[in-house]
Amino acid sequence: MQKPRKSYWQIWNMSFGFLGIQFGWGLQMANMSAIYEYLGARADQIPILWLAAPLTGMLVQPIIGHASDHTWNRLGRRRPYFLTGAILSSCALILMPRCSLLWMAAGLLWILDSSINISMEPFRAFVVDLLPEEQRTEGFAMQSLFIGIGAVVASALPWLLTNVFHLGAGAAGHAIPWSTRLSFYIGAAAFFGAVLWTIVTTKEYPPEDLQAFKKQQSESKGLASNAREIFAAIGQMPLTMRQLAPVQLLTWLGLFCMWLYFSVAVAHNVFGAPDQSSPIYKSGVEWAGVCFALYSAVCGLFAPLMAGIAGKIGRKHTHSLCLLCGALGLLSVGVIHNKYLLLFSMSGVGIAWASTLAMPYAILAGSLPAGKTGVYMGIFNFFIVLPEIIASLGFGWIMNHVLHNNRLAAVIAGGVFMALAALLMQRVVDPGAEMIDEAVPVPGDAVAL
Repeated sequence: MQKPRKSYWQIWNMSFGFLGIQFGWGLQMANMSAIYEYLGARADQIPILWLAAPLTGMLVQPIIGHASDHTWNRLGRRRPYFLTGAILSSCALILMPRCSLLWMAAGLLWILDSSINISMEPFRAFVVDLLPEEQRTEGFAMQSLFIGIGAVVASALPWLLTNVFHLGAGAAGHAIPWSTRLSFYIGAAAFFGAVLWTIVTTKEYPPEDLQAFKKQQSESKGLASNAREIFAAIGQMPLTMRQLAPVQLLTWLGLFCMWLYFSVAVAHNVFGAPDQSSPIYKSGVEWAGVCFALYSAVCGLFAPLMAGIAGKIGRKHTHSLCLLCGALGLLSVGVIHNKYLLLFSMSGVGIAWASTLAMPYAILAGSLPAGKTGVYMGIFNFFIVLPEIIASLGFGWIMNHVLHNNRLAAVIAGGVFMALAALLMQRVVDPGAEMIDEAVPVPGDAVAL
């Protein structure tokens, strides 16, 4: 089926739900390590407590992707999953800051992460479903824009509530500050509202042969049948997907090191907090949230520029350069002692983050077989969650025995991983590049002689 080009505002509407999804992710990434420490966790325990995120992603995303490939009802193919995930995620966001024990927070993170994945995974396939090849980079870049905006507000919200709106004080006797709890409540409303906007404003294309699709639906029912299809897809991964795998592994290992330890590294190493009971610790964690907001703001500002840059130098070269910016940003944290200079470091991370959310998916989309977009986007998530599982299971030992619980060293290691990813990106073949060249008209003043 030849897909019609979408207008700017149609792409805006279909991507707006990612604003809410990233609100949930942003609150989780910026605050969960601190919540764990508020509830009594040691630095070497934090990686294993984060294990919920990658494990749920590995299990949920291929299943949801495969299920959405074989779904069609009154809401469409992907939108039923957007709605289900939004409802569950909003409930989990409300409950998370009310935890009073460490095991409660760790268990609820499993639920929250699973719910976010239910909404998020079909959004990647949504772009491929609705946009022609020449607009997919723009579509994924628009998702990056909303991811950046959502993360800016979510990451900075505890700091804003304390320092701008003076709502930091709350009920005494609760381990988690009131500003953090209120941020999660606001995040629940933002998540549900943004996803609902996309559901209401964007329609999906029905299957070309609805009767054949319904027959395929009935044949795909059953756990054994679905598992066979998923494993068969894994065995038949396109070449481009296999080439992108190590790039994704190293990129997300670097990001995971940052998410695990940047907030607490700022509190301990830059602000000099002796422990988590110190008021300085709370200030450091809140400033780290501002830094996260800054890199998310840069992500949002840079995202609209990526399609133009990729059009000039190619998508793989664009991604390599962006990853290198992120690597330099994380490496520079090791020599910074002024909190304001951290904002420059996070600018580099923001450029890398914008590209990571768009370029690999735009490159991958051109290599995927028709009818299997959802399941392959879910399988592609393996190369995000595997390094997170490795870090969750093994990085605690490294922190305890090699890095001696030096949180700053963990952030620097993240920069090294991202630099290696930038180098490996150069071996990736972009199969959609020629299709874009053929589809995009040549300007009249640039006609070759």
